[in-house]
Amino acid sequence: MMFRLLGPLTVSGSPVSGGPRVRALLALLLLDAGRAVPAVRLVDGLYGDTPPAGAAGALQSQVSRLRRALPDGYGVDHSPAGYRLTGPDTGTSTGGEAGIGPDTVDVLRFERLAGDGARAAAAGDPVRAEELLREALGLWRGPALADVRDAPYAPAQTARLDGLRLDALEEWAAALLASGGDPAPLVREVEAAAAAHPLRERLRALQIRALAGAGRQARALAAYEEVRGALADELGADPSPELAAAHLAVLRGERDAGGGVPAARPLPAPLTEFVGRAPERERLRALLASARLVTLVGPGGAGKTRLALEGVREGRARREAVFVDLGAVGADEAAGAFARALGVRDAAPDALVRALADRPVLLVVDNCEHVVAEAAVLVRALLTGCPALRVLATSREALGLTGESLLPLGALAPEAAAELFVRRGAAARPGFAGHARVPEVCAALDGLPLALELAAARLRTLGVDELADRLGERLGQRSDERLGERSDEQPSGRSGKRPSGRLDAPRDRPDDRFRLLSRGDRTAPARHRTLAAVVEWSWGLLDAAEQRLAARFSVFRGGATAGAVARVCGADRADAEDLLASLAEKSLVEAVVVDGGAGPVRYRMLETVRAYAAGRLPAGDPAPAAHTAHCLALARTADPALRGPDQLDRLARLDAEEPNLRAALRRAIAHAPDDGLRLVAALTPYWWLRGLRGQVAGLARDLLDAADRAGLDPVAAGLGEEYVLAVLAANAPVTGPDAGACAERLARARTLLTTRAEPLRQPFTAFLWATAVGPEVRLPVPDDPWSRALGQAGQGHLALEQGDREAARAALTTALAGFRALGERWGTATALEGLAALSPDPLPLLGEALALFESLGVAEDIVDLLVRRAAVHEAAGEVGEAAADRARAARVARRSGLPAPV
Repeated sequence: MMFRLLGPLTVSGSPVSGGPRVRALLALLLLDAGRAVPAVRLVDGLYGDTPPAGAAGALQSQVSRLRRALPDGYGVDHSPAGYRLTGPDTGTSTGGEAGIGPDTVDVLRFERLAGDGARAAAAGDPVRAEELLREALGLWRGPALADVRDAPYAPAQTARLDGLRLDALEEWAAALLASGGDPAPLVREVEAAAAAHPLRERLRALQIRALAGAGRQARALAAYEEVRGALADELGADPSPELAAAHLAVLRGERDAGGGVPAARPLPAPLTEFVGRAPERERLRALLASARLVTLVGPGGAGKTRLALEGVREGRARREAVFVDLGAVGADEAAGAFARALGVRDAAPDALVRALADRPVLLVVDNCEHVVAEAAVLVRALLTGCPALRVLATSREALGLTGESLLPLGALAPEAAAELFVRRGAAARPGFAGHARVPEVCAALDGLPLALELAAARLRTLGVDELADRLGERLGQRSDERLGERSDEQPSGRSGKRPSGRLDAPRDRPDDRFRLLSRGDRTAPARHRTLAAVVEWSWGLLDAAEQRLAARFSVFRGGATAGAVARVCGADRADAEDLLASLAEKSLVEAVVVDGGAGPVRYRMLETVRAYAAGRLPAGDPAPAAHTAHCLALARTADPALRGPDQLDRLARLDAEEPNLRAALRRAIAHAPDDGLRLVAALTPYWWLRGLRGQVAGLARDLLDAADRAGLDPVAAGLGEEYVLAVLAANAPVTGPDAGACAERLARARTLLTTRAEPLRQPFTAFLWATAVGPEVRLPVPDDPWSRALGQAGQGHLALEQGDREAARAALTTALAGFRALGERWGTATALEGLAALSPDPLPLLGEALALFESLGVAEDIVDLLVRRAAVHEAAGEVGEAAADRARAARVARRSGLPAPV
């Protein structure tokens, strides 16, 4: 039973009979449902200042009529305290709370939900606030007390309720915008409310923000002019700071507060429809609504990632979701993966906490099993420091944190497995609609989605009977085989003979991804073997050339173009393209179109398949060394372009290859520290421009340790400058147990740098040394246009610090001309920043520098310039502009994990 007052008065959808005073009496009692209302209040509410003679008898008459109008089981109880409504089974001793309480009267439910929503917003959870306030506003069906507006008590009550509704609307609008929800549905509501309340400034500011967020900037600017004019004409007042800030944000095109910082990584978009897992999906929805940490656990190939993404899309409402893929990172790089996914420059845990502290984010952390300890530490730190954060992880084993909710994931149900196989089979072979032996195939593959999809892809060239026969033969061999190995006596393939030229010799060390599943009772060894058998079976269906290319392709991380595959894998370009196309058709690699089809197709290998393929790469194969050489050549080729007009394009290319570059550096650390030093030198400008030096410091320290163990002499190897850059990249601590070794390395680097006679090869070396250690006048800097411009910029900033404004202006002007001639953004912005300090009108210079830094995504410099520009506005008395810049600086710093600007 629901009593509705927010619109026409109804009881469970039906109107109330008995006349206007009966309806007015019912509404008055409902406004205090669960409590007794004194008779004097009821008389005043019904008759106002002109009660009839014998008012008590008149009231009793109306009560009797109301009792007859109420549904069966409901009544009006009288006691010395007054009258109250009662419901079924409530009697007269409970106050009617069970039958007519706050949740059975829409007004009372609205007030409770609106209050809870406002408290959630104040507590920093806009997602929960938006849900509560949306539900509260949804209770309104029209004007409050629409049927009893002539009652004496109605004007005061309707004014109160209309005010609460307007407050709730504002809170809902603010929560929806703060949680990143779609502003389009909001526009209609706030436009209508603003028309009715044109001078309500918070409402008008929210209207402007909603319009801008929906892409209607012209209408947003017009709305600001409307309210500005109305305030001036009717109140003689200027717009509030909140209104002014909303207006400035529209003028600057700030639909997104990111301010040039790389956006957080969104959820990967699925390429196929989701099949099965109905119970698991329902359970996941419930867990995501109630738990802060949910982990999907199960064997590889069970579809953990896909279920996680599907569950997030179904149940996240308007909560921002960010995807963190740990599949291609090492134990010391887990924090860097979190930082890259969030668009944060610093991978330190406290920086990640700052970036997420007040954001209602759902963090989807994928492939945790091989870095489970590191992932657990990071997740705990983030959940502890970020009250609005929730985490959904996928792993082959639990993270082991207190409060973790586990959702085990195994095989698909037989019906769902068959449906998945048939659907994927129909995509591979048009017209395929099923076969009597499909259940046999699904059972043989243990219902694992990855295995089923790999098998279904083979229907392009095999019939289901042949597929089932060959699958049975391959699985029948597993009892006599170790993971990734085959007995010499055991035949392979349908002919019973090992195909010649196949890469069946495993490497000495099996991949850890497979071994991790056999630890204790956290996982089932049978599942481990089943997945290995599936991948091996799919591998066995490749010909020798496909196997060779796939094994060599495993050296790539994050994918590669066909040209890169050809160079690293020792294949002709045309052959490589044909083989990659064949592997893509067989679901061993995925072809990914980038830049809307304008860029080259990139090929990626599923991580499980990549791990298996890596185990089939023979020891001594040239592919790993070729991959390292390829990455070194890539970095060296890009390096000079980072100081010219193609800077942004080359940065984007290096971004795409960043997983490969890290993999090559890790390999060089293990096997060739000299190549590692060369890589560090070539990548140093990229790391600086992208703000990644903090994320590679650990690798640089490992490289220096490896060089020491190998007895590498940088001078004899001609790598003195490269060694210096590695020391700078290591960001060595000056205190602690390693302080002595760090000091020795820094002293060695200074000697290598100051005693060399030939010019430095890397133009960034002198700049980075001066930034980290201090200027060295004896450095033999290169004599190229960029280095000369940078030298002038350095002299200009030094002169500025020393108070020599004329010398500073001359040097910085020369530097600016040099950088502009080169088309180099970072240097141009640096020179403009210095000249702004010397200009009587610094705002245009600061604006241009800010735009350049935003195009590069350099968060630190963006924050610094916004704070400087705010100070200029403040000095000019432009309070609104200054507040907007400081607020924007705070947002950029928070999203980037930087300390709050002062």
